[in-house]
This record gives sequence, structure tokens and C-alpha cells, in this order.
Amino acid sequence: MLGMLVLLISVHSGAASGQGNEAVWPTTHWQNSTPEEQGMDSAALARLVAFGTTRSFDSLLVTRHGRVVLDAYYAPFTADMPHTINSATKAVVATLTAMAYKDGLLDRLDHPMLDFFADRRVAEGDERKKAVTVQHLLDMTSGLDWDEGFEGGREQSMRDMGASPDWVKFILDRRMAHAPGESFYYNSGGSHLLSAIISKLTGKNTADYANERLFGPLGIAPPFWRRDPQRLPIGGFGLAMRPRDMAKLGYLYLRNGEWDGKQLLPADFLEAVGHATINMNARSDPALRYANQFWAIPGKHVYMAVGYHCQVIMVLPEKDIVAVMTARDFCPLGRLADDISGAVKADSVLPANPAAAGRLAEVIAEVSTEKATKVGAAPAIAAAISGKTYKFSDNALGIKSLVLFLTDENPRYIVQMAAGDPAQRQLDGPIGLDGLYRKSAPSFLGIRAAKGSWQNEQTFIFDFQYVGLGETSIWTLTFDGNKATLRGRARYGREATAEGTSGG
Repeated sequence: MLGMLVLLISVHSGAASGQGNEAVWPTTHWQNSTPEEQGMDSAALARLVAFGTTRSFDSLLVTRHGRVVLDAYYAPFTADMPHTINSATKAVVATLTAMAYKDGLLDRLDHPMLDFFADRRVAEGDERKKAVTVQHLLDMTSGLDWDEGFEGGREQSMRDMGASPDWVKFILDRRMAHAPGESFYYNSGGSHLLSAIISKLTGKNTADYANERLFGPLGIAPPFWRRDPQRLPIGGFGLAMRPRDMAKLGYLYLRNGEWDGKQLLPADFLEAVGHATINMNARSDPALRYANQFWAIPGKHVYMAVGYHCQVIMVLPEKDIVAVMTARDFCPLGRLADDISGAVKADSVLPANPAAAGRLAEVIAEVSTEKATKVGAAPAIAAAISGKTYKFSDNALGIKSLVLFLTDENPRYIVQMAAGDPAQRQLDGPIGLDGLYRKSAPSFLGIRAAKGSWQNEQTFIFDFQYVGLGETSIWTLTFDGNKATLRGRARYGREATAEGTSGG
């Protein structure tokens, strides 16, 4: 890590400046530069890195003129770890749709959706559903009835889809709530239909097509991609990528769909993304617009691939910037766009600023180094509960049972989840009791990290996360005899409680 800091912050010979006109192609690796060499202010970027600590960032990367000027990783996340990008997966699926269109596999973007599912008997097949097109799916204006929790809904459609044995059938069978094109409503189901359409158009698994036509040319190793019950890569979420590879996707758009002399994306698709006009009706930010599975803030000249909890690939064409954020909390997209733009002070090289560069290096080193949190003294009850299995009634947290081995030489935990793949429902690993995380062996979801502390003589705080999954679970366990009350936050921040008992 220290070597990377020196490389990024020091003035190195041979680094091209923002004055050059020739595009840099990071197919094999990104070139590094100091911010000042690319007309950016190290002090402003240092403040941006510090701000990331207030929003539980896992990483923050900024490129300008095709070179990395900021590359920060927040402990316990590290540069070599893939990060789940959640709904930013939608932008990847949209990109593949555009590539199939450019390649002539899809004749037009307004092709009727149901044409691709003629082999299925579709329920609620009225004239409005017959009018739904690929473009409607891309723009989330299909009119299919859907509740995903966007702007405070209940996520019922996502839960029902997850319980369905056939996700594509579940989505196609939804009733029509609106005429196609009438209104925007956030719908990951439509994105999953795009994955199914790509598979039908190409005769290949969506991931295989992506590896061949997109990830391979960009120099991205095949990433992990979750599948539905039919083994179709999920169109609305499920990809895990390293931040530097996420930045390559943004750079493809920044360079107008070109990569190293080859045009990969069609002009009309890119035009729609760069000038998004669909009103998202977002109370959180009325300035947001949408097009082709990308978010945009036209007033700030920025468009983005956005995933739950601030998994963001941000493109600022006028500043020649791609920025990537991964996090475990929501983030203010408009403010981040302003702060990144504000760090640009010139299109040409700025004078070296050793003091600001040194401060940036310090801040990056600070966030990349894990710091011990406060832990209380272990009370007598720690020995009494250690090794006991606490079984919980049905709860929104999805926890079935919990065992804490707190007095062993190597403290550890076993958590049994109530749902999901039966082979993956048991989570176990070491737990740090000294204020520092202990990491598990890698799993298909990544590396688990856990630590615990005593709040008082009866209350234990269990801090658990999949590093790179984009979420942290902090459970408060209160013990009373053979009873345990567990409190935590379910998805979208809702408080949840579970009551458990041990055998004695």
C-alpha cells in the first residue's frame, strides 16, 4: 500500500499531462498520475477522502484524462477485493443490450418485448403489455406493476420474485399498472428481462457474452455474477467488480463508446445516456433523470451507474473525469459530483504542491489502516453464554440461530440464516474482541469480517460484514438468563427485533 501511495502522490517521470490529445487506454492497467499533473487539487481530494469516512466508504477512485489521480481504500476493504455493485449491474446489462443492437443482433431498441418470449404463455397479456418494448425496459417505463422500495415502498415485488421458481415468468406475468412510456417506476424486474433477451439474441449466457464482447476487450477478468433459479445472470443486480474495473466501464462511456480504436457502442444509445430526460420522481433529489439504466443530474453535467448503498460509476464528460465510489451507506450524489468537479482547477498541469500532496497521502494512509474501536471488559456472563446456541423466532433480520464462542482461545461465531441457499445458510468465522476485525476465509460472497464488544454487563455488540458486499450489520444482543434479544437494522435501515432462547 505504501508503494502505491508513493506512486500516486509523488511526481513521477514520463506521466502524460492533461494537455495531450491522445487517448490513454487502460486495457492492461491504469496509468497513475498526481492530481496536479492533471489539473486537480490534492487538498480538495484529501477532503473528499475524509468525507468518505462519514458515509462508510469502502473505496474512492478518481481518474482524469485517462489516469488515476486518487485511489483510496477504506479498511478493512482492500484494492484486490471485488465489491458487489448492486444495481449498477443494470448499466452493464444495458451496455450489453446496446452492443447487441450495434452488432445487428437486435434490429431496433423499440422492438416489442414479448417477441422474445413467444415460447412462453404470458398472463395478463393485454394490448398494453404487447406494446412494451426493449426501450421501455431500458428506461423503466414499461408500465408493469412493481414495488421495489424505491422512495420508501415495501419491496414486495422483489421478495415475491426471490421466492419464485422462475423469475422471468414472474416478471412477464405481472399485470400492467400503466401504459408503456407513461411514467417511470424503478423496476429491477425489467432489467432481468433484458438479461433474458440478451441470452436469446446471442444464443449465449449473458455472462459469457459479456466476457467475450465487453469485459475481455476492456481487460477485465470474468467477474462473479449471481444467477436466478434457471442460472440466468441477474439483470438488476448481482455483479461483483474491483473498483479499477468499474472505472473502465465509465471510461468506455467517457470515450463515447470507443475502446482502443474500436467503436463498441452505438451513437444513439450514448446520446440518450448523456442527455437523460426521464423524470425519476425522486423526492430525495428532484434533479435526477434517467435513461438506458443510467442516472443523471443534467444540471451538473454528470451521469452515473448507481447501486444500492452508493456503488457508483460517475462520468463527468466536461471535466474528462470518471469517478468510482463503493460504500456501506447512502451518499449525496449531487454533492459528490460538485466536490469532484470543484477539485478541477485547470485543464493543464498545475504547479506541484508538496504540502497538499503530502496531506492527501496521509489521509489515504489513515483510511486504509484499521483502527481499534473501544471494547468494554468482558463481564461474568460472557462465560455463561459462550458456546450456547440461541434460536430466534421469525424475524426481519433473517437470523435463525447464533452461537458465540467468547472465551475460547480463538473466539468465533456461528450464525444460521433462515433463508437463502441451504448450502450457504451457515456463516461462521473468527471474531475480534480487541476492537479489530477478524476475517474469514473467502466465500462465494467474499470475506466476512467480525468484531464484538461489551456495552455493559448484559449487552454485547456484534459488528459483522461481508467485506465488499456493501452493507454492515451491527447487532445489539441483550442477554437475560437463557433469553436473548437481538436488535439490528434490516434492509433500507428499518429497525428489527428478534427474540431468542437457549436450551439452558
